[in-house]
Parts: sequence; C-alpha cells; structure tokens
Amino acid sequence: MIKKLQHTNIKVATEIRSVFQVSYTVEAKLLNAIDFPPLKRPLESYINSDTVFFGYFKNKELAGIVEIDHTTNFTHINSLVVAPKFFRQGVAKSLLEFVFNTFNSNLFVVETGVDNGPATKLYLKFGFKEVKQWDTDHGVRKIRFERKINN
Repeated sequence: MIKKLQHTNIKVATEIRSVFQVSYTVEAKLLNAIDFPPLKRPLESYINSDTVFFGYFKNKELAGIVEIDHTTNFTHINSLVVAPKFFRQGVAKSLLEFVFNTFNSNLFVVETGVDNGPATKLYLKFGFKEVKQWDTDHGVRKIRFERKINN
C-alpha cells in the first residue's frame, strides 16, 4: 500500500529519515563515497521540506519512500529509497508506477550516482534516457535521467 506521508509530523519525519539513512548507507558503499551529503540531511530538512513524500508499506512497515517535487512543467523524483530488508521485492518499481499514475507530467526527472547500477537499471527499464553526467564537489559522479511523455 502506498500513501502520502505527513512529513511535517516529527514522528513521521523521523521514520522517513530512518529509511533514508539505511538506504543511503548502502548507496554510499555502491558509489565508494566517503563524503555523501544525503547521509548528512538533518531531520529538520524533512520536516520543513516543500516536497511531497509517499511511502510504500509492507506488513505495516515503511519499506520505501519516494520524494517528489511537482510543478506544471515537470515532476522531479528527488529521492527514491528502499530499506535494505525490502530490496528486490518490487518496492521501487511500485513507487515509480505510482508516480507515473499520480502526477500528470510531460517530463519526469531523476538523478543518481553513475555507479548505482540497481537504480540505473530500474530507470532505464521505465523508459528514462540519460541526458547528463557530471562530477560533484564531494567526489561522486552523477547521472541525470529524463522520461518524456508525448501526449
């Protein structure tokens, strides 16, 4: 089940941050990142965020989260995280399908680390195309994907 998360609630924000932390710890290892900014994101950043968070629940446990910034021009998937104990169970796939079915956009945008093979594979499977690569100031090479919808 996927539902909107009330990230302004401190208890909910704490749960969101917890899933982000365990997921991004795995991603940091995949990317060989020593300094990984997503792991430094403070609780207040979740509480005060202008983005929208949706959670995938499995047996009443928060298994995955997608963070969305939606405008009239595009939908930016700011983050898509899955708790490691729920890897390879279709959580990320379900969250992406939810985003496409919920947000009416001609353009969907997402970024990840170049060496994050599982994420890259998932985005390509969903019709995203690579549009850009760049080096960050914290030593991680990133990749940007876009999926355009022709109406």
